[in-house]
Amino acid sequence: MKYTFAAIGVEQMDRNNASSEEEVDVNNSLIDPLAEDRELKGQLLRKYSGYLGSLKQEFMKKRKKGKLPKEARQQLLDWWSRHYKWPYPSESQKLALAEATGLDQKQINNWFINQRKRHWKPSEDVQFVVMDAAHPAYYMDNNLMGNPFQMDISPALL
Repeated sequence: MKYTFAAIGVEQMDRNNASSEEEVDVNNSLIDPLAEDRELKGQLLRKYSGYLGSLKQEFMKKRKKGKLPKEARQQLLDWWSRHYKWPYPSESQKLALAEATGLDQKQINNWFINQRKRHWKPSEDVQFVVMDAAHPAYYMDNNLMGNPFQMDISPALL
């Protein structure tokens, strides 16, 4: 016997003399396999729509991009101008700046990274100090027997 989905649904309804909404939904799902998914989606949206709306607003706040508040930028620029020769705040200074500006530490870190990239030219003195510290002669003078890796020296040589 060949029956189409619609014929089965009608035949079952006629045999049982049933016409409840639940049975109609079951029969509709035989006709449209996505009907059950749509119904479930509708139920979930009705139940959780308020919660989803507040989550959406929270995510929108976090994604907000733009300039930092003017007062916060000014405080960071003041610190920058006082420490221009070496604009690398310590962790405690970053915490103090975060507290004073109302920004989080990630924003403070990013501001200093961007500020140094865009506006800082290290003085020649600072460049030479950094280069000298990397020079092998520096290690020869400041490390035992000229070896920067103390663990590589055998105990017999000590």
